[in-house]
Amino acid sequence: MNTIKLFFATRNGHKRQEVQDILGDQFKVVGPEDLGFTDDVEETGQTLEENAVLKAMAYAHLGIPVLADDSGLEIEALNGAPGVYSARFAGEGAGSAENMQKVLSLMKGKTNRAAQFKTVLAYFDGTQVHTFKGTVSGFLLEQARGTGGFGYDPLFVEEGEVRTFAELTAEEKNSRSHRMRALEAWLGFLLG
Repeated sequence: MNTIKLFFATRNGHKRQEVQDILGDQFKVVGPEDLGFTDDVEETGQTLEENAVLKAMAYAHLGIPVLADDSGLEIEALNGAPGVYSARFAGEGAGSAENMQKVLSLMKGKTNRAAQFKTVLAYFDGTQVHTFKGTVSGFLLEQARGTGGFGYDPLFVEEGEVRTFAELTAEEKNSRSHRMRALEAWLGFLLG
């Protein structure tokens, strides 16, 4: 079986590794740095979909298919926040710990802990952009648990599960994550 080279428009090593793990040996996932790009694409969109499309189109000039994603945590009690601002919720340059702390402080005393992770993939096939969504519903804990995953994973428990995404093995998380569901939709389109 030939390995298909897939350009994934992210400089986030965690996302890139997840995509590689989910897609397996059929694909070789390469990122901007593999082609000498060191600048981040400015995420100026107001939605996850807009940002995913922005990232895909930033590399459209390469003349190869491009896959990009934007993902976020949407919390019901915070009217969908942090959403599109998930990666920079606590401010530019803040890391996962600061972002989680801000969520925990805003959620203090709230009984509605419903949340969902959402991924939007944008695929530029050389002619046009197609988008695919994946979501996982669940709830937020009052304190972080687990050492795996990244981002808000230590706070998020999927419906029907007792462990956080950060307590699952990488294989378990990748078999049910929002990113996997979006990738499944994309693969379905490719195989159409």
